[in-house]
Amino acid sequence: MWAVLKKAGIDPAPRRSGPTWAQFLRSQASGIIAVDLFHVDTVLLRRLYCMVAMEISTRRVHLLGVAAHPTGNWALQQARDLLMDLEDRVGQVKFLIRDRDAKFTDAFASESIRVLLTPVRAPRANAYIERWIGGCRRELLDRTLIVNERHLRHVLAAYETHFNAHRPHRALGQAAQLRPLRDPVHPDGNVIRRDRLGGAIHEYTQVA
Repeated sequence: MWAVLKKAGIDPAPRRSGPTWAQFLRSQASGIIAVDLFHVDTVLLRRLYCMVAMEISTRRVHLLGVAAHPTGNWALQQARDLLMDLEDRVGQVKFLIRDRDAKFTDAFASESIRVLLTPVRAPRANAYIERWIGGCRRELLDRTLIVNERHLRHVLAAYETHFNAHRPHRALGQAAQLRPLRDPVHPDGNVIRRDRLGGAIHEYTQVA
C-alpha cells in the first residue's frame, strides 16, 4: 500500500488536506487566545507560578495572576477575569490554546470557546506565548532577584506595560500592541532613554 501511495504522489498521512498548524494560527489569529503557566524562583528559594495570556492577532499580553500554590479553581478565576477584561472583544474569541497542565480543569472550557490542547512536550504548538515567556526570562527575570510574590507582580506588571505599550513588533509593522502607529522620526531630534525597573528595561523615545 505504501508503494502504491508513493507512486501516486500521495503522502500516507491520516490527514492529506487542510491547513497546517501555522496556517491555522495565521488564518484564525483574530479569534485565538493562548494561555500558559510558568514558574519563577525567589531569592528565598520559594517557587511562584505565573499565568499569562496573549491575544494572537495583536500580540497583546495579559498578566492574569501570580500564586505560590495555584489550583484549578484559581486558574479558572483568572480565565474569568480575562474574559471580563476583554469586554466587547470577548465575542471574537473562538479558540483557546493551552497545554495539558492539571491546573487547567474541564471547567476551564466554555460553550462558545473551543479549547485546543497542545501535544505533550511540544512548546512550538504554543509558540507565541512560549516566545514571550522566554523573552521575559532573558530580558528581565534572569537579571532580577525576586524577593516575594508582591515583588514579582510589580516586576511583571511593569514588563507587561513595556511590552504592550512601547515595544515594537515586526509582525505589526514595528508598532506596539497598544500603539498601532509608530511615532514620527525627526532626523534632527534628540533621543532620550527612560529606564524601567532600575534600568533592567530601557525605553527610547525622540523629543519632539
